[in-house]
Amino acid sequence: MKTRVLGVVALVAVVAATLFGLFVVPADLNQGDAQRIMYPHVSSAWLAYLSFGVTALAGLGWLIRRDLRFDAVAVASAEIGVLFTALAIWGGMMWGRPVWGVFWQWDDPRLTTTALLLALYVGYLLLRRLSDDPVRRATRAAVVGLVAAIDIPIVHFSVIWWRSIHQPPTFLSPDKILNPSAPLQFVLALVGMLTAFTLAWTWLMIRRYQLARAELAREEAVRSGLIRTARRSAIPASISGDEASVAQSNAPVEAAR
Repeated sequence: MKTRVLGVVALVAVVAATLFGLFVVPADLNQGDAQRIMYPHVSSAWLAYLSFGVTALAGLGWLIRRDLRFDAVAVASAEIGVLFTALAIWGGMMWGRPVWGVFWQWDDPRLTTTALLLALYVGYLLLRRLSDDPVRRATRAAVVGLVAAIDIPIVHFSVIWWRSIHQPPTFLSPDKILNPSAPLQFVLALVGMLTAFTLAWTWLMIRRYQLARAELAREEAVRSGLIRTARRSAIPASISGDEASVAQSNAPVEAAR
């Protein structure tokens, strides 16, 4: 019931933040209405960072504690991170076309490293399908999740470290946290969208974690059923083998008679 309420609240918050960004906040003087894509685009990117960070921490938790609940958190967060990364890329393309004149620019470090981030975690999810053993699967995925997380700060600081057509960080730059370069209404719209997306992310995490736990329970039930079936099959086979041995041992006696 609480999860359902959270889902409704998240939906209402996303709708309200969208309406605020579309109809309350004025258009940007230079970019016009295209700038409004910034609110879901940046929020999606931040939540992608959060998702993959959680995946890395959960993987580390599995390596230390050997508790499959950590692996359930890791896979749930990775799948949601792939979703938000794809949304961030799509939003960036829709924003870039009217502003830059192109949907994509491979020589831009932010675009390239973000595409790499998406590819890494799609690979992470594909790797998980290579093994039915939950322990082996969790260990492999944890290592890949930790290595892939190295790309998160590279994506964020790429516009500072290399030449880019992207603008520098507007809010998460150390010198702009308390004094952002965007107008207050733009900041409020972005914070509102980020809050709404975070509520949606929390709801998705809870539901996907529950599903991951159910999948683990089903795998364990199937594995236990196969073991019980194998044991039941082995018992009659062993009995038949014993009967055959007794019959063979009695054969000479019967022949002598």
